[in-house]
Amino acid sequence: MTVDNDIKTQEQSHRLPSWVVVVAFTGLVAFLVLVGLGLRRAQSGPITVGQKVPDFSLTTFEGQTINTKDYAGKVILVNFWASWCKPCEQEAYEMEEAYQYYKPGGEVLFLGVDWVDTEPEALGFINKFGLTYANGPDLGTKIGQMFRIQGVPETYVIDRDGRLAFVKKGPFLSTGEIQMVIDQLLQ
Repeated sequence: MTVDNDIKTQEQSHRLPSWVVVVAFTGLVAFLVLVGLGLRRAQSGPITVGQKVPDFSLTTFEGQTINTKDYAGKVILVNFWASWCKPCEQEAYEMEEAYQYYKPGGEVLFLGVDWVDTEPEALGFINKFGLTYANGPDLGTKIGQMFRIQGVPETYVIDRDGRLAFVKKGPFLSTGEIQMVIDQLLQ
């Protein structure tokens, strides 16, 4: 009998309290749910034309924070670029020229998003091409991840309703090409 009692006592001393098991199981389930949500987001792909674009903020190199929700009802052009990108140089003058064309009307917001770059080189690029529209770094590549960009230059145009209306992968070849896209959204 004592052997049986000793075995039962040993089994009871090695058994965890039931509340510990419940807490551990709940924690494991919560962790798996978070992993699943992260994987679903990662595999969801880029924002596609016609989808609502989530609001985001860009802090410019001058320290001004621009939040897209403050520009509801306007057309927003988001151009991803980098100082090391040769095709970005091809469209830089055209972007500035298009910005100057739409600036007086105040109906179009141009945002330059400097992607995977250093500030001194980015500021050199801005000065070299005389860019006067809002430009800022994509800190932590948060904006690029939201759009799921694949490289630079890439341009996304958001309509007045906050939906993605146009995507251009690669450089615009003329100011007229930029204007054609925006004019359709301003009508």
